[in-house]
Amino acid sequence: MAGHVNLIKLCVGADGVEDLARWQAQRFSDEPPFHITRMWPKRAPEVLAGGSLYWVFRGVVLARQRILDLREVTGVDGIPRCAIVMDPALVRTEPLPRRPFQGWRYLTPADSPRDLPAGREREEPLPEALMQELARMGLR
Repeated sequence: MAGHVNLIKLCVGADGVEDLARWQAQRFSDEPPFHITRMWPKRAPEVLAGGSLYWVFRGVVLARQRILDLREVTGVDGIPRCAIVMDPALVRTEPLPRRPFQGWRYLTPADSPRDLPAGREREEPLPEALMQELARMGLR
């Protein structure tokens, strides 16, 4: 979809896509899953125009969730934050190495990994060192 931008974030506390799916299913059984972040995206209209949140597991992008909404929530400390509301469906992507970073970042559609074709959702990623070398050579 033209005119949209994605977000990318490290998935802290989950070992992989299935682990994140289990945690979200347990925690958000009656509502769509969301992630609370301190910063509100300045490019919110572009994020809401079809963007996804891409999850990085142990240095590799492996999945995404379509972003449904951005909602203001207030923390127990009284500070307003942004809740990124996502589609419960986790879509597996082609593995893409990613260096550590804090918070979230924008990710253009051109730089986003492609969804895995049907039937390849359960593939294990290549070893991280091999993926990094392939990415360095431009062969992700």
